[in-house]
Amino acid sequence: MSPFARNAIVLGLLCAVGPFAIDMYLPALPDIEADFGATTSATQLTLTSYFIAFGLCQIAYGPLSDVYGRKAPLYAGLALFVVGSVGCALAPTVETLIAFRFVQGLGAAAMGVIPRAIIRDLHTGVEATKLMSLVMLVFSVSPILAPLGGSALIVPFGWRAVFVAVTIAALIATVLLAVMLPETRPVQERIRGDVRSVLGHFGTLFRDWHFLGLTFIGGLGMSSFFTFLSMSSFVYIKTYGMSLAEYSVAFSVNAVGFIGMSQLASRLGGRFGMGRVVMGAVAAYASFAVLLLALTLAGFTSLWVLIPLLFTSFAFLGLVIPSTMVLSLENHGPIAGSASALGGTLQMLTGGAVIAVAGLFFNGTSMPMVVTIALTAVTALVITVATLRPRELSPQLAE
Repeated sequence: MSPFARNAIVLGLLCAVGPFAIDMYLPALPDIEADFGATTSATQLTLTSYFIAFGLCQIAYGPLSDVYGRKAPLYAGLALFVVGSVGCALAPTVETLIAFRFVQGLGAAAMGVIPRAIIRDLHTGVEATKLMSLVMLVFSVSPILAPLGGSALIVPFGWRAVFVAVTIAALIATVLLAVMLPETRPVQERIRGDVRSVLGHFGTLFRDWHFLGLTFIGGLGMSSFFTFLSMSSFVYIKTYGMSLAEYSVAFSVNAVGFIGMSQLASRLGGRFGMGRVVMGAVAAYASFAVLLLALTLAGFTSLWVLIPLLFTSFAFLGLVIPSTMVLSLENHGPIAGSASALGGTLQMLTGGAVIAVAGLFFNGTSMPMVVTIALTAVTALVITVATLRPRELSPQLAE
């Protein structure tokens, strides 16, 4: 196996640990609500608390990985994730579950931010997009297999079995990290770790409007999918009467388009320029989201309308997410960990805020979900037009 493929597999599996804790868990939300006698909003807080912790803690892992290397903070994150997962499996109340989901998110943040910095350590340009796309391929298996695996565990063993499974996944990831992934931040390339230096790096990033724009383009795209994550089980199972297995299949369909399109990102970026790819993909993503909203407002609320249009809209995110991640880090190699951390934090906080606000308007129908997805998509398109420079909209030479 080539080092390129090995790195893609290990980084993809590390990235997938956190999403597995979301996607395997989604079919269990109605069962958790019934088991604890909790409200729908309280049950959704078990998801929101994870996202908030995941977003907030990235801001710490990034600078730590610039100062102490990439692997040590990854080990710390995996340890926290295991503690949180065990606590979730044993939680006696919904409040305890919310608290341990927060701990779980604190650990998962390491796997969200550091692999992107590792990719920037190894490659730039089209090659970085190629590796990011391969990582996304492994990462994207989660939305396909995790809900199906979650349903297979929940039916015979109950929802707590999900957290036993993700604990095992984290332990496997720890072993792979130890034996297969080299340290990509050698001692001579590490930066000073004092507070003043770290704040200075963040100040530089906050003054870079191009970095911020690309970050929020990807963040709003993620927010639309996070909205789907938080509401889809209630909409599909309670409103449309799907079984757990049917919901898992309907949810997993969205990952198929995402995977296929993400694998085209580097090829299209090399041929047409990554900026042009982002512009076209965001425009298509927003167009299909707005079409879905228009049809829903017109009364076409059938699953035969909802599922295909969500599939198509989310498929174009397969081009948007890896391309914006690479472009945002392109000019920040020496502080790639801090840049990845700040970008990830802003994206996750955006996602957490969006699903928290959208949850306030949830009424059991698909309308709040569809409205939120359309609004985030249109906002992402506006930011794309304002952010991308003329030179990024012309063909770029492959690396």
